[in-house]
Amino acid sequence: MQMLIEQLLNGIATGSIYALVTLGLTLVYGILRILHIAHAAVYTIGAYVGVWAFQLTGSLMLSFLISMGAAAVLGVAIERFVYFPLLRHPPFVPLIASIAVFLSMEEFCRLIAGPQILTFPAHLPFPGFRIAGVQVSETLSAIYCITALVLVGLWFLTTRTELGLAMRATAQDMAVADAMGIDTHRIISITFVIGSAIAALAGMLVGIYYNQVYPTMGAIPAYKTLALIVVGGMGSIPGAVIASLLLGLAETLLIGYAAIPLPRDALAFIAMIAVLMWRSEGLFGSK
Repeated sequence: MQMLIEQLLNGIATGSIYALVTLGLTLVYGILRILHIAHAAVYTIGAYVGVWAFQLTGSLMLSFLISMGAAAVLGVAIERFVYFPLLRHPPFVPLIASIAVFLSMEEFCRLIAGPQILTFPAHLPFPGFRIAGVQVSETLSAIYCITALVLVGLWFLTTRTELGLAMRATAQDMAVADAMGIDTHRIISITFVIGSAIAALAGMLVGIYYNQVYPTMGAIPAYKTLALIVVGGMGSIPGAVIASLLLGLAETLLIGYAAIPLPRDALAFIAMIAVLMWRSEGLFGSK
């Protein structure tokens, strides 16, 4: 029983990190209808900037701010100089460009930081606690709290503010939103800022959780997040979050607890195939 609870807690933490990474991809797809594969590169760059900032300043809070700011600038640069000139082309053109940006950024990290793994021995100032006799570490506690704060903040932004209304209008029909006086280009840039900052936050949390940052750490999230937004429903934020949590739980329970002889990283695509066979638009998507 104790091992089951441990695996459940680890699964929620893993799913929370998946949710943070998937949120940015979902936001971008909801507005531009582009599969933003380069988002995984932003996640990796955010982790590297966080490590370097922590080594220079010794302040974890300042490192988070610097990392999120750098990722936001990188996200807007990708939008302005890669996606925006390609919007008039079919969707597969910006997708190919996004994959090229991701691979280029991966090699850039390898050239700048080297192929070796960097350690990230930071301590998150969150209290640990016990649940059903199982000790929850400070890192897991931080992941739970930070993910909850991000989700609540994003919900409030998108449903209770004028900016959120403009974002939803732009996602629904960009041409009509533009005709109604909404600066859609500004909304797109803000969306990239928010999504990229959240990706950097996730990258730092992963680096601290596993105490390692390396050039290819975005490779697995690049395709897992793609599967997750399909399972959740293309462009659906609640669907992406729920799909992420379910995948995190499935990986830890089926592979770690039940010891099912399947590749851990294959579960996302198995889930995607199963959901698409049952509901082609995803869990929360619309036909």
